[in-house]
Amino acid sequence: MSESVTPKQALILWCLIGRCGSALQSAITPRIDKADREALIKGRYLEAVRHGRSLRLTVTDKGWNWAGGHMREPLPPTFRVLQDWLARIQADLAATGRALADLVGTAPDEPAPAVPRPPASKPAAKGANTGAKKPGPKQLRARIETAYLALTGGERAKAVRLSALRAELGDLDRATVDAGLAAILRGDKTARLSQFSDPKSLTSAEREAAFSPAGEPFHILWIQS
Repeated sequence: MSESVTPKQALILWCLIGRCGSALQSAITPRIDKADREALIKGRYLEAVRHGRSLRLTVTDKGWNWAGGHMREPLPPTFRVLQDWLARIQADLAATGRALADLVGTAPDEPAPAVPRPPASKPAAKGANTGAKKPGPKQLRARIETAYLALTGGERAKAVRLSALRAELGDLDRATVDAGLAAILRGDKTARLSQFSDPKSLTSAEREAAFSPAGEPFHILWIQS
């Protein structure tokens, strides 16, 4: 690849930089074409690491340097608003002397490993009647929030690992908890699911507890105030 970056490839870099420089390809919109991805990798603007069924794309130092010096480079016509904002940001960085990386900042710290909690009650004996009525959508959402607050000590806007959440909701089967997480993912305004920025930090317990509705794993729950 030459030193030139096409408008589509520039958009890919800006999408990733908007996520602090790294994200799963499946989480990026618009869809990334293989040819553009491979061209950026060959040009050493990106690195790619296999992550489950997806790829984690990370902007290299060369990619960051290119972005910092080419904020007025053309983007696809439908992204004119981003083009305008980048021009304003470049002007501000030039006036203040700040670097692009300082403006973007680093990814949020990932939550510390959960401390195992003792079970609330003994499991039902094998063969016992476990046909308790499952909670409805509102009840399930309330159960998830109650478990979340128990794990955070009553605080909101803190990261909770799904491994800890599932343990706290140990009386509910996995399918029921997944249904509640799916409802959050569909558009809950006060809660969101996110991923680890560093896949190497995942333990086998985190991988097992992940919620993967379409092959894209989520490991963390946030509930806002």
